[in-house]
Amino acid sequence: MRVLLSTYGSRGDVQPMAALAVALQAHGVDVQLCAPPDQEFVALLDRAGLPLVPAFSSVREWVAMARRAALGLPRLAAIMVAAQFEVMAAAADGCDAIVATGLFPSVAAAQAVAETRGIRYVFASFCPLLLPSPHHPPFEYPGQPHPPGVADNRALWAFNVQAKNALFGEAVNSHRAAIGLPPLDNVRDQVFTHRPWLASDPVLSPWRASDLVDAVQTGAWILPDQRPLPSELQAFLEAGTPPVCVGFGSMPMSASKDTAQVAIEAIRAQGRRVLLLRGWADLALIDDRDDCFITGEVNQQALFGRVSAVVHHGGAGTTTAAAQAGAPQIIVPQVVDQPFWAGRVAELGIGAAHDGAIPSFDSLSAALRMALTPETGERAAAVAGTIRSDGATVAAKLLLDDLSRACEDHRARS
Repeated sequence: MRVLLSTYGSRGDVQPMAALAVALQAHGVDVQLCAPPDQEFVALLDRAGLPLVPAFSSVREWVAMARRAALGLPRLAAIMVAAQFEVMAAAADGCDAIVATGLFPSVAAAQAVAETRGIRYVFASFCPLLLPSPHHPPFEYPGQPHPPGVADNRALWAFNVQAKNALFGEAVNSHRAAIGLPPLDNVRDQVFTHRPWLASDPVLSPWRASDLVDAVQTGAWILPDQRPLPSELQAFLEAGTPPVCVGFGSMPMSASKDTAQVAIEAIRAQGRRVLLLRGWADLALIDDRDDCFITGEVNQQALFGRVSAVVHHGGAGTTTAAAQAGAPQIIVPQVVDQPFWAGRVAELGIGAAHDGAIPSFDSLSAALRMALTPETGERAAAVAGTIRSDGATVAAKLLLDDLSRACEDHRARS
């Protein structure tokens, strides 16, 4: 059996798909994983022993090109749909199924490949807010604000169909026409399907049943990481009290030019040591005092259990990793689903939601005071024991069962 997994986005998109790939391999499945060929993702997949099918462009190169060219979202979508389709059409040779996530144009290309080949297709989301439901509104797209005065979630999700058609419809349908597929009057539902997978933890993000989609919540897809921490970092951790860890992953934090300085000064004011994760924000030390340390990408699973709190952007993966480690969290949300995760952390009592996307000394200090209380630490430790680690295994078995039933149905009809 052969399966193509496809994603295009940040590390938060790639790493969970790698977890699913490993789980499928454990069942003897031949897995192809299409992902951006950024060096950090190449290294991640190499450590996991997974073959990489390079996507049409690295994420960093794509973002830089999009900024230089100043193209609108519909034109960028058209480029991505066509380019990703070409890559995945070749990679799908002999495949029985495609599982896709990431940016919408890339997922639309994956769906079209599956449709042309007549094979099983699954869309996966890492956050419930991306899926239609009467229990929450959709995100607003640039240039497609919600209609004034409309608060009913069903009406907003109906408008979301129009918004996605306006932004992506021409790109998707033009390419479908070029490859001989019929046009769509609802690109969202064709790409998302009525039965998407929700690859998030049910404690951190419980899914409420909806008649708009029949989502299957598998639990978060967590890739086991056996890497030791760098020796210099080990020495820093052992030299004093557990530090507060600060890192914003793939968020450049471009609206906040002094993020590292603000974080260091606010944490020091709480009498704590500081550990910076450089990330795409390119955080840097502000002096040579020995209460601060900086490092690049490391094993979060090994690190987060050894810090007093984690200050981060609120990506689904980082939020889940910190929750699983029992580390109190301060989320400084930037985009898309990150305010949702910040709200969930606050609601669960396992950390604090920072007020706004740009931290100041006062605002971050207020969040730190809340997250560093003994009560928050105790609650974070209690919730840690409820976070599931088998989501990728559940999803792998679900896919294999689906394919097995499809084969049986085919034999019965033959």
